[in-house]
Amino acid sequence: MTTEQLAERAGVSRGLVQRAERGELGCAVGAVFEMAAIVGVPLFTADKEQLLAAKSAAEKTLQLLPSSARASNAGPVSDDF
Repeated sequence: MTTEQLAERAGVSRGLVQRAERGELGCAVGAVFEMAAIVGVPLFTADKEQLLAAKSAAEKTLQLLPSSARASNAGPVSDDF
């Protein structure tokens, strides 16, 4: 499915689809849910085992990420005005 096809089926702009794909903030949650449903991405489940497995996988992934994106090279802050 193309971006244009998804936008048309969801009743949103192509730009909104692209922003949602990039995970940008500011996308209407209802529109994102609608797009997920159209493409078959499950967002919720009542199966406790599936939820725990997904949580565990996410936690393992987060452990691989650095604590910050870049090292702070700033010295002490001088806030004496």
